[in-house]
Parts: sequence; structure tokens; C-alpha cells
Amino acid sequence: MSEQSRRPRRPAKPYRRPQKDPVRILAFEALRAVDERDAYANLVLPPLLRKAREKDGFEARDAALATELVYGTLRRQGTYDAVIAACVDRPLREVDPPVLDVLSLGAHQLLGTRIPTHAAVSASVELARVVLGDGRAKFVNAVLRKIAQDDLDGWLAKVAPPYDEDPEDHLAVVHSHPRWVVSALWDSLGGGRAGIEELLEADNERPEVTLVARPGRATAEELLREEAAVPGRWSPYAVRLAEGGEPGAVPAVREGRAGVQDEGSQLVALALANAPLDGPDGTWLDGCAGPGGKAALLAALAAERGAVLLAAEKQPHRAGLVAKALHGNPGPYQVITADGTRPPWRPGTFDRVLMDVPCTGLGALRRRPEARWRRRPEDLESFGPLQRALLRTALESVRVGGVVAYATCSPHLAETRAVVTDVLKQYPQAELIDARPLLPGVSALGEGPDVQLWPHLHGTDAMYLALIRRTG
Repeated sequence: MSEQSRRPRRPAKPYRRPQKDPVRILAFEALRAVDERDAYANLVLPPLLRKAREKDGFEARDAALATELVYGTLRRQGTYDAVIAACVDRPLREVDPPVLDVLSLGAHQLLGTRIPTHAAVSASVELARVVLGDGRAKFVNAVLRKIAQDDLDGWLAKVAPPYDEDPEDHLAVVHSHPRWVVSALWDSLGGGRAGIEELLEADNERPEVTLVARPGRATAEELLREEAAVPGRWSPYAVRLAEGGEPGAVPAVREGRAGVQDEGSQLVALALANAPLDGPDGTWLDGCAGPGGKAALLAALAAERGAVLLAAEKQPHRAGLVAKALHGNPGPYQVITADGTRPPWRPGTFDRVLMDVPCTGLGALRRRPEARWRRRPEDLESFGPLQRALLRTALESVRVGGVVAYATCSPHLAETRAVVTDVLKQYPQAELIDARPLLPGVSALGEGPDVQLWPHLHGTDAMYLALIRRTG
């Protein structure tokens, strides 16, 4: 018998069950819902967290980590895709989406958080073992070990083209936005490297939770008594919650007397409500009212003046959300399901009209980071005709001397000034009003007469507002 054959065999390693990590499993489930069902993280995550609190005993720190993993991964997806692509031996499109989600979660822990390297890799590999199996977990381990060899700045130097050679592609990779979105935002800003970099960075920051005190039902002073609450920057009804503030814990929010509403959205409603009118001021319209934030504020302001708001929404389920938001309003109002391009009301019925039109949502990428990866330039072709039709309806619905607010949560010029300019060519009996004086105290509003708000300048979503008076 040979020497080698006499050696005792090493015992096989006992099989070790993968360790389940509820936080990372939840984050993975949220990313899969976003990818598979085109869901939005801000809608998927809250019920998952509620279930985890009940089933797994999630504490606040667990929820905070899960939230950071989901939103951080989605915001930086473009950057992480470029890094992962440099570490695999095949095109990313050939990597199974669930595997790519685990790799992206791991990349975010390695490059975008303070989680120690060994913990980020081991936790991600354990997650892969649980949700993908041992075989693919080995692939995940190999890729993440390559990523761990450098930090984010080091990787960006490798995978992003130099700014001088391709500015848009450089910004797209470094700041994790599709190239066409970078180009569109840059055009809207009017050029300059500093401004576009500040905007793209602001898009990747976690937005504050902003509350609105609905007039006649709650006050900002009441909301400021909540822990970690500070005044809004611009709106007298706005209150901001510090990081970790939970809106559902605020009694006024639970009771519907206050709501969650970006301050830019509040400013649009306030500007319309305060625009000077010739003649009566008793009948207001919100022509695209879902999901109801602006409608609730407008209805409360109308009630203070003895006016009535009609809130119209095409989609029945969204009309239900509007009705819920307006329930308990101190004055009369009405919610109807109606197509704004085929209005059931007579022309010239209203004194004030808000038309906050459907759009690409490029102004709210802080809140819905996945939207940047779903939208395509061709989406503008479908939104454009609808936006023009709705603005025409608004101008026909307002009486002579009345005011229309055209609003959109997108700064894309094709959805803002181009729409207003095209429609006003057909309506010589309408004129633009300078909207800037109706946003008192708000700085950096440009040359007017319309207004474009920006995350990096105003701390709001990138809301656009044009005020138009019908003159004949």
C-alpha cells in the first residue's frame, strides 16, 4: 500500500445551513418587486416593514438599514452596474436579475455605506445562499471580492469616462442617472458644470419628510410640537421631520388634518390660490386631482374664503384617494371621476383652475429613484399630446378674468415651457402672469414669468409652474 493511500481521508465539511438575515432578505424582496412588477419602492417598502415588525420583531434600526439598502441601491444602480460589469466575465444582461440584485445590494454595502468590508461580503454571500443557492452564492462571493479591492472613488476613476472626453456619460456614471436624463436636466438648467452636478447629487440624497397642516384643521404650530419637527423653508403650512421621523406617528396625519406633501407641491397650490383675480372667486377646479395632496390644500384654502373646489380625477382608484384626502374638509367640495380631456362641466365655469398634468416625473427622482431607470425619451411623445390637451381644457374651463395654473413634476423643457408656448399660440385671449411674486421669500426663481423649482436650490421636488390669465 502506498504512503498516500495510507493517509486518512479528511472528513467532509459538514453542511452549514445559510444564516437568514431578515433585514437583507426584506431588501432583496423589495428590489425584486421593483424589478419584476414595476412596483415603486415607496409603495412596496412600508407594508414589508410593517410585516417584519410584527413577524420578525424589527426594531427602528432594522427598518432604517433596510430602507437605506433599498433606496441606496436603487439610487446608485447605474454606478453599481458599471462597477459590476467590470468585475464579471459576461454582459450584465446575461446575469440573472435576482443575482444582479444581490450583487447590487452587496456593492452598495461595500461602496456606499460604512459597513465593514468583511461584513458586507459575508452578509451578501449568506443572502445569496438563502435566496439563490450555494452555486450562485460562489459567483456572488467572487464578484464582491473583486469589488472590495477598491473604494467608490477608485472605481469611478476606472469605469467613468473622463469629463473632458464625454461630459454627459461621465456625469451619468458618476451620479447614476441615464445619459438622456442628464442631458435633459442640463438643458433645463441652462448649462454650467457646477449646477448640473449639484442637481444630480441632490437627486441621490434622501429627501426629508415634509408635512402640510391643512388650513382650518391643523396648524404648523401644532405639528412643530412633534419630536424632531422643524419649520418648512417656504410654505407657512409646511413642517419638516428630521431623519427617522415617522409621519404615521403624528396624530394630525393619522386623523387626516395634516398630510405628507412636498413643499414644492404646496407652493404650486398656494400660488394659484393667491393669484389676483378680476371678479368673483367662488368656484375652483383641480382637473388632475389624484392622489389628492394639492386638492386637499386647495379645498381647505377655498373653504376659508367660502369657495368650493371640484376635484376631478380620471382613474377611479385615484379618485378614491382624493376623496380620502379631502374627507373632513371644513367647507363644501366635490370629487368626481372624469377625464380632463373630455370634461363634463361647461366652459367658463371656474374662477381658478389647477392642471397638474401627468408627466415623466423627472422632478421627483429623490423620492422615486427607480423612475429614472424606467423612463425612456420616447415617453415624452405620449405625454406631450395629453399635456397640451389638458392645458387647453383648463383654459376653456376658466372664466374670463380667471387664472389657470399649469404644473408638472418634471423640469424637462418638452413638458414645461414647450407645452405652455404651444398652447398659448392657439389662445391669444390668454396671457402669462409672473408667478414669482406669488412665491414670497423663495430665492433663485429665474427670469420668469414661469417658475422652476429645484432640489439643489430649494430643497423641493423639481416642480414647474406657469400661471395664465384668460383675458377674453
